[in-house]
Amino acid sequence: MTLLRDHDLARAFDHASHTYDRLTAFNPGYRTDLLRSARRLRLPAGGAGLHVLDLGCGTGTSTRALLRAAPRARITAVDASSGMLRCALAKPWPARVRFLHLPAEEVVTAGEGPFDAMFAAYLFRNVTDPNRVLTAIRGLLRPAGRLAVHEYSLSGSPVHRALWAAVCHGVLVPAGTLTGDRALYRHLWQSVLAFDTAPAFADRLTRAGFTGVRVAHVAGWQTGIAHTFLARNGSTTAGERTR
Repeated sequence: MTLLRDHDLARAFDHASHTYDRLTAFNPGYRTDLLRSARRLRLPAGGAGLHVLDLGCGTGTSTRALLRAAPRARITAVDASSGMLRCALAKPWPARVRFLHLPAEEVVTAGEGPFDAMFAAYLFRNVTDPNRVLTAIRGLLRPAGRLAVHEYSLSGSPVHRALWAAVCHGVLVPAGTLTGDRALYRHLWQSVLAFDTAPAFADRLTRAGFTGVRVAHVAGWQTGIAHTFLARNGSTTAGERTR
């Protein structure tokens, strides 16, 4: 299994950026699922007075979801791919949204933060060292700050693993081949297989020092394939644990 990492992965996303939004539009529920995960942060008062980090923002679809979920928040969105960021910047944004060309591993050195909440969509299976990134972002998250991770993370069931393989062989890899991005979409397929199962990633969050970790299903065909992981930095009250 050969995965793209670091600069190679960023360059692959650069090349695919001009067709990325069109391809994801063929995924039923793609934008709806991102919005649902962003809303699961449950930021109060529309995010008024809050600073939120969108980690691995890509072409800005996750940023748009955050903006809809927290329309009054200040959002800093970062991504390692300059091509994806160019696509994001070509879209209209309010002044309180800013974009930075920055790998997730380097956010801690950029002088950004602290943040009241963080959103990371389709990021962690693409980084070389997830534990390093979790440690870094936890250091930038205010006490009791909220984290939502929206990720392809299989349930562990052979049925969901087989369904993912069928989707990749039948749709994703052929589509990537047509656009000249076969390596990237093979990486997408294989990176999900190589990444943590949903229970394992929840455990990883707990080991990294996050509390109140919860796992929520993504609806539709992605049930058991994609999940929302919710956590906080610091203590969680009994009432919050049961919500």
